[in-house]
Amino acid sequence: MYSSRFFLRIYITPQFNLFFSQYLCYTNDMTIILDGKKLRDKLLAQLEQRIKKLSTPPSLAVILVGEDPASQIYVNNKKKAAEKIGINSIVINLPDTIGEEELIEKIEELNNDSDITAILVQLPLPKHIDKTKIINCIKPEKDVDGFTVANFGRLFSCQKPYVYPCTPKGILLLLDEYNINLEGQHVVIIGRSNIVGRPLSQMILNRNATVTICHSHTKNLASITKTADVLISAVGEKIIEENMLKSDCIVVDVGIFKDETGKTRGDVDFEKVSPITSYITPVPGGIGPMTIASLMINTVELYNLQHSE
Repeated sequence: MYSSRFFLRIYITPQFNLFFSQYLCYTNDMTIILDGKKLRDKLLAQLEQRIKKLSTPPSLAVILVGEDPASQIYVNNKKKAAEKIGINSIVINLPDTIGEEELIEKIEELNNDSDITAILVQLPLPKHIDKTKIINCIKPEKDVDGFTVANFGRLFSCQKPYVYPCTPKGILLLLDEYNINLEGQHVVIIGRSNIVGRPLSQMILNRNATVTICHSHTKNLASITKTADVLISAVGEKIIEENMLKSDCIVVDVGIFKDETGKTRGDVDFEKVSPITSYITPVPGGIGPMTIASLMINTVELYNLQHSE
């Protein structure tokens, strides 16, 4: 009886409650937020100083076909970022009724314009236009997204492409900023698109990680994600819950969508998942800003390539 009262007194002392609250704060603080906005600002500031030293500013030409609201927002964000650091931004608005041949002629015009450093065709394109055909009309030396067959072929044959695709590049830049070494780690990627999953898998393989790609036909997804040291999800819907991860996993959330309330969300249930992770990206503020930063870096890299010849 004395023992029970003794322990009860210890439990309710202010000193013990202070210790207990500090312990709770400490465990929550173990999760580090991978801040894409902060790194984007740092990289763009550095890039701005590099651009000031160039004899002429780089030029980024963006082709926007149609009036898709989301695409217009993305293009406007790219234009603002470019102009802020001294890159000439040229937006070419074309109607969604344009034919393939006419669009190809416009790309060829930009290919042959020595004042144009980089070319980007904003996706998606209207259904009557072959996306792959259009992208591969861009000169590899001006392919700022790194999506042409020439750049993909270089990447997947262990050669350096002219530039790496922007979102995968942004992911690795963010991990590097926080000194996260992928060598020997098991990296699980959810999503196999040509924009993120496929090129990212090769870029991570080149860093000596073990890579597993999951997709819509993967069976028993949770049994695979639980083995991940690093989980990267690029789906665009809420699919990752806390019971799908092992403790201290590193989580990179590339997905982004609006929920039923209009709030921007990612693939990961951030509130529930973050307490069990060692590192995690927020949505928004994680990979989105890094994609823009990578686009600007790629533009300058293409400029340097073209002016070194």
